[in-house]
Order: sequence, then C-alpha cells, then structure tokens
Amino acid sequence: MERYANIEQTRKSRQSGYSLLEVLIAMAITSVGLFGLAGMQAVGLNNNHSAYHRSQATVMAYDIADRMRANLSSIDNYLTSHMTLAQARTMGATVGCKSTSGCTSVQMARNDLIDWDTELNSVLPGATGTITLTDGIYTISVNWDDDRDGDVDTDDPSFQVSFQP
Repeated sequence: MERYANIEQTRKSRQSGYSLLEVLIAMAITSVGLFGLAGMQAVGLNNNHSAYHRSQATVMAYDIADRMRANLSSIDNYLTSHMTLAQARTMGATVGCKSTSGCTSVQMARNDLIDWDTELNSVLPGATGTITLTDGIYTISVNWDDDRDGDVDTDDPSFQVSFQP
C-alpha cells in the first residue's frame, strides 16, 4: 500500500503545475483577443470620423451650389478663379447682406463665399474649396486633411459636385 501511496503522491505533485500553466495560456490568449478588439475599435472610430467628414463636405458643397442657383445674376462671381476664398475674406463681408434686399448680387456672392469658407474651416480640418466653370458646367470641389498629417495631398479625399444652372 505504501508503494502505491508514493506513486499517487508523485503523480499529484507532477500535475499540480499544469493548472497554473493552463491559466497563463488562457490569459495570454484572452489578452491577444482583447488587443485585437481594441485595434478594431480604433479603426472603426477612425473610419466613422472620416465618414462624418465626407458627409459634411457633401452638405457644404451642395450648400454653395444652392446659394449660386439663388443668385444666378452673379453666378460667375462665385468662381474661385474670379475671387479666391482668401480674397473674399480680405475684402470682408457687407453688413446687412443676409438677404437679397440688403445688397447687390455681387456683394451677395462675396458674402456667400466668406460664409462658405468659414463653414469649411470650422468643420473640416485644413479644408479648401474651389468653384470652376468648364463648358457651362460648374464644379465645386472640397478638399480636406482627412489623415491629419498637416497636408492636403493626394492621400486625402475630396468631394466634387457638378451642376448646370
């Protein structure tokens, strides 16, 4: 009997370390899984933020297009080749030009460009906007620094909308 007791005691002492090893392996696998979930969460948040910026760029492009359609008599004054957004800001807004009765159509175009530029820069990082005319079709482009590297370049998205008044 004593001999069997020693064998059983030896087996128990050999097996007592396996539980700790199993727990360590389970913790390692769980931690790798949690790191994977955290990475997926970070990527999801980044993509969600980019989608928000795209939505805002779309809204702003259609906003200036609607303003241009409402002011057809001075639609060419909206072209950024005619007056850049920086030039419009430098010239300043016309006081009392929030309705068509308070100013001329040219002043309204300048005020619309100033408002549009202010909106672009308040919502989108490093935003720039251009309005061009080619063969009677107006194209509005909105670019922004989506990857937040301080540069609006080819790695960053842009949104374009074209219309014919």
